[in-house]
Amino acid sequence: MDELLHKIQLCPMLENFEQALGYRFATRALLVRALIHKSFANEKLKDPAASNERLEFLGDAVLDLVVARHLYSMFPALPEGELSRVRSELVSAAALATLARTLNLGGYLRLGRGEEHSGGRDKDNILADALEAVFGAMFLDSDLKQATKIIVALLDDKASERVQQESHDYKTRLQEEVQARFGETPEYVLCDQSGPDHARSYQVQVCYAGRTIGYGSGKSKKAAQQKAAQMALNQIDLEPEHDIESTLK
Repeated sequence: MDELLHKIQLCPMLENFEQALGYRFATRALLVRALIHKSFANEKLKDPAASNERLEFLGDAVLDLVVARHLYSMFPALPEGELSRVRSELVSAAALATLARTLNLGGYLRLGRGEEHSGGRDKDNILADALEAVFGAMFLDSDLKQATKIIVALLDDKASERVQQESHDYKTRLQEEVQARFGETPEYVLCDQSGPDHARSYQVQVCYAGRTIGYGSGKSKKAAQQKAAQMALNQIDLEPEHDIESTLK
């Protein structure tokens, strides 16, 4: 087993992966371990403990901390609920697998025969787990500061994109706000629609407990609802929480 691992460690192709990752390992054995799927560890190495699962466990925790701290620092106006949604999106298996594909991570994985033949190099869960293992290995090879630098560089554009999407989802924000404060769900009512089919305009009002708390217009019902929710949120945000009830009357 040691001889096989040594050969893998010396594989020059790993340098290509390090270049794509933006990090060169001082201890290459950590990177090798991060790329060993449990199927390879069982079939070729005859040692389940040689797989990347422990590094995946560590990398998952490192990733959560790095992403949470980055979002907290970079987007101070974003509420906790939106921060949580953005973080969940960024660290989801689908998102991590997409990132792993941009790094061609699948091409460096060590898989057992069954996983190899069943397309394991492109399975979301295998790619996501391996990428987390790489992050765990990188943390052990350096420190949290260096791991943060690399992870943020890989995820920053996606984070900004998701934050922009969340910030404009006024309907979700209003629903959470009203439910949290009053235990109710706001309703959207179509007041009017006008114009020809190719240039239709919609007017919507959003109501809570029979009271109108916002108006909006747009070229689609969804756009009008977002505008109405935005107006309602602005109205709520202007008032201290204990005065909200009177504001909505």
